[in-house]
Amino acid sequence: MQQCANSILMIRPVGFRYNEQTATNNYYQHVLENLSLKQVQDRAVKEFDDFVAILKGSGVQVICFEDTENPETPDSIFPNNWVSFHADGRVGIFPMFAENRRGERRKDIFKSLVQSHGFVVNEIVDYSKLEDENVFLEGTGSMVLDRTNKICYAAISERTCKIAIEQFCQNFGYTHVSFTANQEVGTKRLAMYHTNVMMCVGDSFAVVCLESIDNTLERDCVKESLQSTGKEIIEITEEQTSRFAGNMLQVIGDCPYIVMSTSAYQSLTHNQIATLEKHGAILHSSLETIEACGGGSARCMMAELFLPKAGNRNPKNG
Repeated sequence: MQQCANSILMIRPVGFRYNEQTATNNYYQHVLENLSLKQVQDRAVKEFDDFVAILKGSGVQVICFEDTENPETPDSIFPNNWVSFHADGRVGIFPMFAENRRGERRKDIFKSLVQSHGFVVNEIVDYSKLEDENVFLEGTGSMVLDRTNKICYAAISERTCKIAIEQFCQNFGYTHVSFTANQEVGTKRLAMYHTNVMMCVGDSFAVVCLESIDNTLERDCVKESLQSTGKEIIEITEEQTSRFAGNMLQVIGDCPYIVMSTSAYQSLTHNQIATLEKHGAILHSSLETIEACGGGSARCMMAELFLPKAGNRNPKNG
């Protein structure tokens, strides 16, 4: 099973803005008080379009869907939280913490992927009913998947519940490495809302903010798991994490690329960049408005399409 996708799904926003419902536990979000709602949306669309152009220009296959005006979904630009696509043709649909994010789930997208793009969907595994029990698991935001070694890394938080992780891992054949990752919020240490803001697992490397894992046993467990699977570990600091240096994704285009925001790239040291470039060329794009208002970055905007293509069915899990 390959770790990196060469096709990704992205959602072009129509009403992007600061989402009060997600800000309760996403401490990276900020209100841009000097901008109107229209200016925020316009800037987000420009950042989105520029990002897509960079990806496509590098040979990455990007399938874009336009967001719908109704229902109102201010965070639709982050589709990896509600859906995951797997090499055996299964699709995961996930329970979302914020009520106004639940309308992002669109089965019409699956129909289009099959009918217009030649992908195969064999089964939809829907966990969204867990919302009725206040149990949440926000896709590959909550879970950083080592698809090759079938390991799910998950930082427990209000949006990432252990019972849901266990269900996913049982269904998809993963083992999980669970821990708590914290950040400074005023005078408190509070859980990071998503695993993928502090961790990225590539084909032969892992970027991880180990210092955010306050429990030394959990920290050692994460480190040992990454080392046992042969990943070169690139440690980042909590300050770098706050600039979305953990929110990277390795994808395949004309060559293997490591994709991140310009803010993330500029936070890295020369040594960190040199180490990353051993594993892939770096692509970065300015996502300042999206990062500030949405509290998410490049990785959050890309849902990897591992689905098989018609006539080329792959029986392996992913």
